[in-house]
Amino acid sequence: MRATQKNGTAIHVFTGFLLLFFCALLSPAQEQGPAAASDGWGAYGGDPGGLRFSSASQIARKNVSQLKGVWTFHTGALQQETKLIRKAAFETTPILFENKLFLTTPYDIVFALDPGTGEKLWEFDPHVDLTRNYSEVTSRGVSAWRDSNAKPGELCALRIFYGTLDARLIALDAETGKPCPEFGTGGTVDLSADASTTPEWRGGYQVTSAPAVANDLVIVGSSIADNWKVDVGRGIVRAFDARTGKVRWTWDPIPWANETNPHTGAGNAWSTLSVDSKNNLVFIPTGSASPDYFGGIRKGDNKWANSVVALRASTGEFVWGFQAVHHDLWDYDVASQPTLFTWKDGTPAVVINTKMGHAFILNRLTGAPLLSVTERPVPQSNLPGEQTSPTQPFSTISLVPEKLAPGDMWGKTPEDIKWCQEKIKASRWEGIFTPPSLQGSVVFPGNVGGVNWGSAAYDPQRHLMFANTNRLIAWVKMIPRANYEAETNARQDNRIYGEFGDQRGAPFGLYRTFLFSPGGTPCNTPPWGTTVAVDLFTGKTVWEVPLGSVVPGQQTGTINLGGPMVTAGGLVFTGAAMDNFLRAFDSETGKELWNYELPAGGQATPMTYIFRGKQYVVIAAGGHGKLGTKQGDTVIAFALP
Repeated sequence: MRATQKNGTAIHVFTGFLLLFFCALLSPAQEQGPAAASDGWGAYGGDPGGLRFSSASQIARKNVSQLKGVWTFHTGALQQETKLIRKAAFETTPILFENKLFLTTPYDIVFALDPGTGEKLWEFDPHVDLTRNYSEVTSRGVSAWRDSNAKPGELCALRIFYGTLDARLIALDAETGKPCPEFGTGGTVDLSADASTTPEWRGGYQVTSAPAVANDLVIVGSSIADNWKVDVGRGIVRAFDARTGKVRWTWDPIPWANETNPHTGAGNAWSTLSVDSKNNLVFIPTGSASPDYFGGIRKGDNKWANSVVALRASTGEFVWGFQAVHHDLWDYDVASQPTLFTWKDGTPAVVINTKMGHAFILNRLTGAPLLSVTERPVPQSNLPGEQTSPTQPFSTISLVPEKLAPGDMWGKTPEDIKWCQEKIKASRWEGIFTPPSLQGSVVFPGNVGGVNWGSAAYDPQRHLMFANTNRLIAWVKMIPRANYEAETNARQDNRIYGEFGDQRGAPFGLYRTFLFSPGGTPCNTPPWGTTVAVDLFTGKTVWEVPLGSVVPGQQTGTINLGGPMVTAGGLVFTGAAMDNFLRAFDSETGKELWNYELPAGGQATPMTYIFRGKQYVVIAAGGHGKLGTKQGDTVIAFALP
């Protein structure tokens, strides 16, 4: 595996992570249904409820060691002449629909492939303007829909829906890749219309996740860069007629802002929505109201930001909401797709995974907790004008540590450890939910998670949930507006890396970074990334293993972006880590049974399907520009000999 060379490179990449990761965010510059039980992969999350489970068992514990690469496909994304490559992330998960694989590139080009050979069947280029600056440069995938009113073979009887970097919703004929002429204008709906987007930077309003499909509606949120100013546009969620593209309903996550502060924006749903068609529900995960790190101009709990909300899928009517973070000051968006599963007494349930590592289990129909949720007192802000929530909700299940002490610091040398200890002592740190401050506050876990957009997988046969977690210390300092320009220039002149958020319209800007020692590794004791298995019926952790490594000879775990999937063969597959390996773990013990070094970073979630009697495992390996992993354009499939 060339461990020394590979891991040495990873340490260098870890250091570069400080400068690269998330910089674009701040710069203007169900009831288990047929899909869940099938051996295909018909939606981004495996099924509309995000189980990421396959009943396929041809590949199993006893033979996974024989898994080999059987085909590869190159998207050609690296041939794009654009400066956006430094941000580009190949995060797509293909879906299998009508015996074709469908996937997207970071630049929103859609491909249809033969599932058995990887041969290209068609491609569609929406001609996104790649000379513009975009907050995010990624696309996590597409959704599919069958028109029950259409005749077999009719154009657009089978449709592919997806959103773009420049905020368009596009409908394509699944057979040919041609735009559906009756949908919107020539196959396209402009999502920036009626969304109060800010004209000075259209690249801050996008769609990066696959839309949800509920009967004859396609439902979509948005990705909003929410730290560069207060007035970034409202994070509305809209449902469109899947045939015509006409708006059927609109839901505003923060209607209170109309009266208390009409300039407040965001609260947007940038991650993947989940659908329970049987109960006519769609589940919306939302992020923070703008800006993330100062709430003095958005007083109160800020419902329904930082929440999961159940809406009536057919009408958009509010059914219930659960707020995971009150008055967010830490960029603790609900980044994970809500996972729909069945509770032990048959109750329809949903599990909400969070960046804090808290996993909340609720009744899917009412929002009532099925495992205990308690409101605990949390540290209060001393920042002028800020009014912190006195309590925050805590779950029975916590996937990451909530405590951190100077004695927990780690480094390759005593000097590294001392540097980290002194940094913690000089900062404000009173446990999770310590608010941002003028002196600088420790935020742990940092805004990368806990659990991020990779979401969780659930095995209904073993009632086990699997998730990838991050355990990285963030550091946030608030900067008074009068000092913001001078401090920004001073840090840049001294090559102190991190990122600044203007938070224009608020009395404070911000500087944030992650705490790495001078030696280039995170300050806290490893593991820095894990894969964890939890029994959802009891809330108990069954196993946990470091995910990846960056220090030779040590299982440190790494920062990871991407999620796991689980199969009836007793296997959990995941890439996501910075060492570029795709791994298979025993779902009951966590033992690593197989790994494969990908040609580029695997910052995507794998999927699996059976085609003509053979089970395939597929992952996009194209790396992540802001994370600093090796970039590429490969989709690779594995199968048994």
